[in-house]
Amino acid sequence: MKHLLSAADLTHDDAEMILETAAAMHDVQNREVKKLPALRGRTVVNLFFEDSTRTRSSFEIAGKWLSADVINVSAKGSSVSKGESLRDTVMTVAAMGVDGLVMRHNRSGAPLQVSQWVDCMVVNAGDGTHEHPTQALLDAYTMQAQLGTLEGKHVAIVGDLTHSRVVRSNLILLKTLGAHVTLVAPPTLMPSGIAAWAARDGFDVSYDLDAVLPHVDAVMMLRVQRERMSGGYFPTPREYTVGYGLTRGRLALLPQHAVICHPGPMNRGLEISPDAADEARSKVLDQVSAGVAVRMSVLYHLLASNSTEGAQA
Repeated sequence: MKHLLSAADLTHDDAEMILETAAAMHDVQNREVKKLPALRGRTVVNLFFEDSTRTRSSFEIAGKWLSADVINVSAKGSSVSKGESLRDTVMTVAAMGVDGLVMRHNRSGAPLQVSQWVDCMVVNAGDGTHEHPTQALLDAYTMQAQLGTLEGKHVAIVGDLTHSRVVRSNLILLKTLGAHVTLVAPPTLMPSGIAAWAARDGFDVSYDLDAVLPHVDAVMMLRVQRERMSGGYFPTPREYTVGYGLTRGRLALLPQHAVICHPGPMNRGLEISPDAADEARSKVLDQVSAGVAVRMSVLYHLLASNSTEGAQA
C-alpha cells in the first residue's frame, strides 16, 4: 500500500497490523529519549489547507519521533495565498524530493487527486466532509485498548453526522474490525440517503439517544460543526443538548464498562457536558495520546516497511 486515502484502503489484517504496531510505538511516549531511527533520512511535509491542532501536531511529533525530517506548510503562509493552484503547490513541494505528503484540505477528494499527481506517499489527514482515516484508526485503538476487541462490540456515533468526515471513516473501519454501529442524530443532521446507506453497509440508524445508550460498549460524540452550517439545523443549542447531548443525566444510562470518545475539539455544554468529558469512562485524552502512536505506525508502514519483506501495511 503506497497511500492512505480512505479507511476502505485497509483490510482487516492491514488495520490490525497498524494497531499492533501502534501499541509498540505507544511505549516510546514513556521513554526519556523519544526517538526511533526507522525513518532517518526521510522527509515528510505536512501540507495543511485547514486549521488543525491535534492532527497536525501529532503527525509532526510522529514523524520526528521516527527520526524523519518534518516540514510544516500551511495555506496561509504559502503561495496558495497568492493564488497558486493546488496542483502547482503540491508539484512544487514534491519536486524537492520529499518522501511523503500528509495533507488536509477543505475539498473532498483532494488527497486522492494529489496522489495521482505525485510519486511520493500521500496520507489523507482530512478532506472536506469525506474522510479522516487516521482518526478512525486512533479511535479504534482507544476503544480496543479498553474493550479488548471490537469484534461484536456495539458503538454508537452521535451528533453532527452531515458535516463529519470522522463518521465516514469510522463506519468503514469499525465494520472491517467486526463492530456493530448505530448512528444517532436529529433528522436535520442525518446524511442524505441514510436509509439506503445503512441497508447497504449494515449499520443502524436511530433518532432516540436515550434508547441506544444502555446497549452500547462505546459512544462517540461528534462536534457540532457550526462553522460549516449555513442554516438552522436545530432550533437552539439548548434544545440540541436536551435531545442529543451526553449530559450528566445520560451518564447513568451508559453501562459501567462503556467507553466515551470524542475526536475533538469539544463543544463543552453542547454535545458533551463537562461531567461526561471529565469522568473516568471518558477517553478523550487517551485518543490524543493514541493519535501520535497510530500516526507513527502509519508513517512507518508506508515509508519504512514497504522496503522490508512481509512488513507492508
